[in-house]
Amino acid sequence: MNAPVTVIVLAAGQASRFAGAGHKLAPALDGSEDAGRALSVTLRNAIASRLPVLVVASAELAPLACQQVAARDVFILPPLRSGGIGDSIAAGVSARADASGWVVLPADMPRVRPGTLQQVAQALQTHAVAYAQHRGQRGYPVGFSAELFSELVALTGDEGARRLVARYPAQAVEVDDPGVPIDSDTVQDLAALRAVPAVASPRH
Repeated sequence: MNAPVTVIVLAAGQASRFAGAGHKLAPALDGSEDAGRALSVTLRNAIASRLPVLVVASAELAPLACQQVAARDVFILPPLRSGGIGDSIAAGVSARADASGWVVLPADMPRVRPGTLQQVAQALQTHAVAYAQHRGQRGYPVGFSAELFSELVALTGDEGARRLVARYPAQAVEVDDPGVPIDSDTVQDLAALRAVPAVASPRH
């Protein structure tokens, strides 16, 4: 029996388009201490989905990831393989090969809500590919069922999984989540993120 759908958080990119000081996943999202860094908030939301979480991280960001998830759930991508999103997806899927599917979430998308991850994961029960969209605007996360394993682990470079999304019928999952289309690739994107209300922290 396959393991549950796993959320793969991608945190191994080089942030080459981010013109701010430091790594794009490091700046606080706003002035409050609770907001945290982009990676930290993305991980908090992923964990709150109650799905298994694996972080594919660069050596630079792995210690930050390990503050929230166990070391066994952090895969450090070797420098020679960190050329693009395809390498990260392939590594994450390979590391959780027994999962019944994978929900891919870039670490620079801290406004994606836990419920959105759950909805995309649920769609994989009946679809090979599913992606979140908000008011018709598509974005992340994107989910893939286990039947696409061999193609996912063969991904390399910057192409990511776009060709898989184009090749297979992809199910749009409409969600009430304005964070779906917004990442922090640029300083301007970071400003847009800060304008979106943060996800409320779960109560224990």
